Amino acid sequence: MPEYALVQKQLADLRAQYEAEATRAEEDFNTKYEQFLDGQRDFPQTILQKRQTELQELMERNIAFKAEGRRQLAAAEQEAMAPLHQKLSNALQSVGFLRAVAFIINTDQNACPFINPEMGIDVTEDVLNLLKE
Repeated sequence: MPEYALVQKQLADLRAQYEAEATRAEEDFNTKYEQFLDGQRDFPQTILQKRQTELQELMERNIAFKAEGRRQLAAAEQEAMAPLHQKLSNALQSVGFLRAVAFIINTDQNACPFINPEMGIDVTEDVLNLLKE
């Protein structure tokens, strides 16, 4: 399915944007942490506490951003893949009815370690041909 490659590219681009932002935020945190370490001996107690609190809040925001980013990426993937899954499902149903089979097994990821070829038929080519239409 050519659409699959396009969706994968779009998701990879989105993932790269989230990763770049997470890296930028991490670098920002590291810079501020180094500045804190360099100056902590000279800071009055109130400034020291303020900087510690700022670092803690920054770290919490970064963690929350990463978690939200993972959630957003998963939602974007689900949304982008839904039409492809539906198209594939429709093709499988059509081929299933056309070939008068009781079921079609998806053997991806070794889900079916053994299939007796004499007891079934391979409909892969039929499905691929239908998806090309």
